[in-house]
Amino acid sequence: MDAGPAPELRFLKVLVTVLAGTMIAGLITIIGLLVIRFPSVANPRPSVPAQIALPDGLKAEAVTFGRGWIAVVTDSEEVLILDQATGALRQRVRIAVPD
Repeated sequence: MDAGPAPELRFLKVLVTVLAGTMIAGLITIIGLLVIRFPSVANPRPSVPAQIALPDGLKAEAVTFGRGWIAVVTDSEEVLILDQATGALRQRVRIAVPD
């Protein structure tokens, strides 16, 4: 005569099922929050104004943005400091290269 599982085992089975459901719901909630919130966390990237142009013959190797200025490292071993609003050249600095 099989009376079925003991009441304690039935209760344990319900607890495990509820725990599994809670874990799945929590994981879905966490993933959903990350997907919803992640794009809004990123800072907007600075944009280079269209009027900024390098002097003839120079190529940019690196660019850095500051507050109101842009620094451009060129292939001729110079750093050009440009005004971010107008693109005008503020300063030109030669990089001393050791021999």
